Amino acid sequence: MAGLMFASHPIHTEAVAGIVGRADVGASLFFLLSLLCYVKHCSTRGYSARTWGWFLGTGLCAGCSMLWKEQGVTVLAVSAVYDVFVFHRLKMKQILPTICKRKNLSLFLSISLLTFWGTSLLGARLYWMGNKPPSFSNSDNPAADSDSLLARTLTFFYLPTKNLWLLLCPDTLSFDWSMDAVPLLKTVCDWRNLHTVAFYSGLLLLAYCGLKNPSSEGECNGKAVTNGKQNANGHSCHADMEYRNSDIKPSFTSKVENGIKNNVSQRTQLPSTENIVILSLSLLIIPFIPATNLFFYVGFVIAERVLYIPSMGFCLLITVGARALYVKVQRRFLKSLVFYATATLIVFYGLKTAVRNGDWQNEEMLYRSGIKVNPAKAWGNLGNVLKSQSKIAEAEGAYRNALYYRSNMADMLYNLGLLLQENSRFTEALHYYKLAIGSRPTLASAYLNTGIILMNQGKTEEARRTFLKCSEIPDENLKDPHAHKSSVTSCLYNLGKLYHEQGHYEEALSVYKEAIQKMPRQFAPQSLYNMMGEAYMRLSKLPEAEHWYMESLRSKTDHIPAHLTYGKLLALTGRKSEAEKFFLKAIELDPTKGNCYMHYGQFLLEESRLTEAAEMAKKAAELDSTEFDVVFNAAHMLRQASLNEAAEKYYDLAARLRPNYPAALMNLGAILHLNGRLQKAEANYLRALQLKPDDAITQSNLRKLWNIMEKQGLKTSKT
Repeated sequence: MAGLMFASHPIHTEAVAGIVGRADVGASLFFLLSLLCYVKHCSTRGYSARTWGWFLGTGLCAGCSMLWKEQGVTVLAVSAVYDVFVFHRLKMKQILPTICKRKNLSLFLSISLLTFWGTSLLGARLYWMGNKPPSFSNSDNPAADSDSLLARTLTFFYLPTKNLWLLLCPDTLSFDWSMDAVPLLKTVCDWRNLHTVAFYSGLLLLAYCGLKNPSSEGECNGKAVTNGKQNANGHSCHADMEYRNSDIKPSFTSKVENGIKNNVSQRTQLPSTENIVILSLSLLIIPFIPATNLFFYVGFVIAERVLYIPSMGFCLLITVGARALYVKVQRRFLKSLVFYATATLIVFYGLKTAVRNGDWQNEEMLYRSGIKVNPAKAWGNLGNVLKSQSKIAEAEGAYRNALYYRSNMADMLYNLGLLLQENSRFTEALHYYKLAIGSRPTLASAYLNTGIILMNQGKTEEARRTFLKCSEIPDENLKDPHAHKSSVTSCLYNLGKLYHEQGHYEEALSVYKEAIQKMPRQFAPQSLYNMMGEAYMRLSKLPEAEHWYMESLRSKTDHIPAHLTYGKLLALTGRKSEAEKFFLKAIELDPTKGNCYMHYGQFLLEESRLTEAAEMAKKAAELDSTEFDVVFNAAHMLRQASLNEAAEKYYDLAARLRPNYPAALMNLGAILHLNGRLQKAEANYLRALQLKPDDAITQSNLRKLWNIMEKQGLKTSKT
């Protein structure tokens, strides 16, 4: 019956259906194997050399269980409880006399070895963790972050009660119980304290019943016992006086036959109800102790998967209680009632498990199922899922719902800002990024995206300050140090680009070097190395530039920008054939990228291969017709190739892409001037001068144009 209850219990759904929960399943497997090995060790101790082989198996399986999940090491404590209170049937007051009188040295040795191995495993685990507990955010465990000692104490005492209720009545389950899913108990007047009192009172009562001295008349394994003797099945149940006056006896005895000593098993004595209660309580309580915040704070309030191992003790405890009740009642009707009530409970557990399995079919259903328990976290995660499904409006609504319940969630503010940025709603995105930074000043990714938006809006000084502030954030006590370091490195990379675009190449190099120093192992460095090469190239330090271009290509052999920039350097240093190979390789890597054709066309133009250069320019502009730089440069190349009509087409397109860019208007005016479209040329010159009145080249071109127009008798704007 306990097995059926365990198999049908809905609390196990998270551990079985969730990938993270597989750690609990694996830990449980080795937990049980370790306990079985110890049971075998107890049975053969003192009578077989193999007993220490079983003990070795206990230690190895306990280690494997701990590698799956930290709570797996608690099997050693459960084994000790089994040895003392179940196998040897000692009572609390008999433990110290047994140790002092050295009645059973083998028991003392086994318990000592269990203690030593458990301490060693815990020490190794603490060493691997860097001699400090894991860090987590305040919202993961609000009670741990509370300033009130009373609130912390009352809440931590209440949480085991809530966990037991989930085992007993799992009507409300959730993938996450953090934040405000379980409100803090701030005063002794909170009615939930009554649950706490009832829970610990019941626990102490059960422990007392399991550890008290058995009476001379009692119940053993469902059979009536009188004067310490069981009246059925040939099994005996020791009375207290019998036990005190007898030595501790193992389950095996020796028999001499034909001069050979053999080990012969006696008929195994079934454990009493009290022994099963003690074992059940140890399975329920001991594996749960690491999650109680007793020794260190944990990163969760309630985690259903953590109850996977304790639920074994719970199922065993419910079953032994039902069995004891079934034996105690005399009427057949009441016996049937106990049986059918237990069977109904198992059926209800099974039905709830089937329903809960449906919630775990996909992420969307899972997060929707958690809205009732933890609306802020559930809506936020649901927003991420909807965004991945390209349901942008629904995702935005989900993020806003999450912020309605908890307005200071930095991650949610950031996610909403990112969604708005990706949909070109930059002003709103900036607002939410700033709110995210206000909520969590160490959120480097929010600084990064804020700086990028500001840089694209031409607010270079504000962007520079944002990137600098990001780079100064200390990398201590962070939720995700690796992601933080990646964002800081990206901030420095973009700050270097900003200096580069402003012509401050020395400052750019200094920032790039700092980025390389702070760069985490998982950061992809090819763009950073390539920009280092670009900066050295601008400073005419060609050997250093070549070194960094090669580093970029080594870190990512198909990095297209490095092929293009290295090709330009090779062309500059006279290695023309090598340069052309790199340009062609870039085109081969991505034939749809107009920028590759544009750089190759520039190379061909410098080599006076005008026809080929013109073809590359047209190809580049066709592929990237919305990219100003590509279109503008393509028009330049066509003009240099004396293909003025084609150049006019792309200068006109460039001017439409950036209608307020003086250089685009001036160049369009110049090509119209050359092509004889004088009045249109004049209009573009004048528009360029409105945007940049002191531009000498535009003023000179306009005067020349007016001279031509006057000679042809055309009306000019100055007349």
